[in-house]
Amino acid sequence: MENDDKIILFEKKPVPSAVMTLAIPTIISSLVMVIYNLADTYFVGILNDPIENAAVTLAAPVLLAFNAVNNLFGVGASSMMSRALGKKEYRTVYQSSAMGFYCSLFCGILFSVMYTIFQRFLLVVLGADSGTISATAEYLKWTVSFGAAPAILNIVMAYLVRAEGASLHASIGTMSGCLLNMILDPFFILPWGLHMGAAGAGLATFLSNCAACLYFFILLYKKRNRTYVCLRFSVFQSVDRKEETENLSDQKNKREREKENKKVYDTKSIWKVLTGICTVGIPASIQNLLNVTSMTVLNNFTSSYGSNAVAAMGIAQKINMIPMQIALGFSQGIMPLISYNYASGNWRRMKKALLFSTRLALLFLTVISISFYFGADYFIALFMKKQEIIVYGSRFLQGFCLGLVFLCMDFIAVGVFQACGMGKKSLFFAILRKIVLEIPALFLLNTFFPLYGLAYAQFLTEVVLSIAAILVLLKLFQKLQREENDTDGRKA
Repeated sequence: MENDDKIILFEKKPVPSAVMTLAIPTIISSLVMVIYNLADTYFVGILNDPIENAAVTLAAPVLLAFNAVNNLFGVGASSMMSRALGKKEYRTVYQSSAMGFYCSLFCGILFSVMYTIFQRFLLVVLGADSGTISATAEYLKWTVSFGAAPAILNIVMAYLVRAEGASLHASIGTMSGCLLNMILDPFFILPWGLHMGAAGAGLATFLSNCAACLYFFILLYKKRNRTYVCLRFSVFQSVDRKEETENLSDQKNKREREKENKKVYDTKSIWKVLTGICTVGIPASIQNLLNVTSMTVLNNFTSSYGSNAVAAMGIAQKINMIPMQIALGFSQGIMPLISYNYASGNWRRMKKALLFSTRLALLFLTVISISFYFGADYFIALFMKKQEIIVYGSRFLQGFCLGLVFLCMDFIAVGVFQACGMGKKSLFFAILRKIVLEIPALFLLNTFFPLYGLAYAQFLTEVVLSIAAILVLLKLFQKLQREENDTDGRKA
């Protein structure tokens, strides 16, 4: 199946228009997801109970760990799908989507089982103490024990749908769950409703993720003859054909062949697709696992200063997540366009898309950074009115927002590496970002500038990474330019 609309989008539509067609729905979806994450913090904050708010903050690394699976099979499968589309290898497109779906489903179930078994140990690792452990456990019961599979599947299916250029449908699916979550949050959390506190926020999240999954299943069923996304593992089957029997009549011979021909799984294709997904997905997954590690280190440092500091850190992180998700949405939104044109050899169009996206993202993030730095008190006070938390939170937010402009280059570079199947470069940036730079910076800054220094680890890290990103991207495009010149020379 070859969809002309998708080919026009990837190959012929003006670059600014193609970028915005793919990126805007993804950015809006990312923003809605951030707002829905903020909704938990906001409505729990209305209770004015630092313990309930700290529970949501302490649980964040576990939910962030879902992104390790999302990136392994979502980023990995979508990158392979888009590159296969660029090469017109449609069977590989179908197989990549099926593999991404079933592997993420399995991992979601495994996540739930493992957390439930090792719950007590994990809560201590997360930094929960005797005051916060009960509320944190109740929140994680709904979001992980019951909700890991739908939380992972709804994001992975959005990646698969976006890979074929249907960015709007991908965004509608994720936004539908987010919007439902924001509607349910006050009813489950606040005293006039069920008054469940942090546990209510977890229940609302679980139900909203189930709704998002339902949307994608209905969408793919309705588009089953017009989509490259396949959820049937039978796409890996091939027919094992028997030799024809010459002494039978043609009609009988046909019936016998149909009986004798049996479908078997093509293990060679299974391993080829799984390897292709993992080449991109494993580095992306490791990057998110390292994010979980650094967030856990940050929360453990912060928890030693009390629940008010933890609550303030959580609020500042989630406010800062808004522009971070916009930058991430931009890099993810243009991934199918980058993948397709890289695989098809249209490197000039790929470069134009990248430069246009970078300029736009940098301009926006500069404006946001200035707003956050000078309006930090106001933004923190939107979530909790407690003066000590406002003081802590505003200092944290000012530190976080300084790294946003530099972080944009890091995200875009990693997005290009993932789109082009350059897993080693993506892995290098993940290790450099967390193990080499950010986690050591957290230890050093907390030693020399207790508590407040923690918020500046990201800024120091992203300055170095942005320089590295620019250098690596320049080298990549110089290499592509040489290959293009060599190709033109051979044609001449």
